[in-house]
Amino acid sequence: MLPAYLVATLLLNYSRRMAAQTRIYDPLTSQNAALILVDHQIGLMTGVRDYSIGELKHNVVALAKAAKALQLPIVVTTTSRDSMWGPTFPELVEALPGIEIIDRSSVNAFDDVRVARAIEATGRKKLIFAGLSLEVCAAFPAMTAVSKGLDAYVAVDASGTFNETKRQAGLLRMLQAGVIVSDYSTLMVEILKDNGRPEAAAVYGAMDMDWGKLVGQLVQVYAKQK
Repeated sequence: MLPAYLVATLLLNYSRRMAAQTRIYDPLTSQNAALILVDHQIGLMTGVRDYSIGELKHNVVALAKAAKALQLPIVVTTTSRDSMWGPTFPELVEALPGIEIIDRSSVNAFDDVRVARAIEATGRKKLIFAGLSLEVCAAFPAMTAVSKGLDAYVAVDASGTFNETKRQAGLLRMLQAGVIVSDYSTLMVEILKDNGRPEAAAVYGAMDMDWGKLVGQLVQVYAKQK
């Protein structure tokens, strides 16, 4: 874990830089956002320590299903699938039937020409990343996106890493680079925007949280009354 004084210093420096910049809130929408899932592979899953494997699987699948319900373009990639880290975990493959999973050798997913082309082909300027590990597989392409003039978001709880130092250092580095960090459900609800949308029940159902189920049930009840 990073020393408390170092974390405090980094956060202070970051907040000062952010205070010097005026950035108008430009929300995520179904028309401007895409989801990029990086290296949610069985071998990497075994090393995750900041979330339980069950919770992380739930969050990643929920993010994928909600993004699909919101009709976001989705790009999925693995690294060294056949020689090192194994396949994408089955629950995620099942949640995204028919989606090509691009395997590559590059550490940074954006360095792979096929992945870069797939992202560019979405035509979206706001990219939501999630990956294993947080500080490499999610952070590197997210920071690259920022360098290309795109808005990059990282769903922290649909990512994961191997110890607390990596988690804290990864978060700080992304913040310093201008990446927006959030949790997966907040990002999806921001895109949903209106609980009256016909996709609302599917989105809340996809997230499969206790409160989400209740909200989804309420939406269905009110829809039937109209």
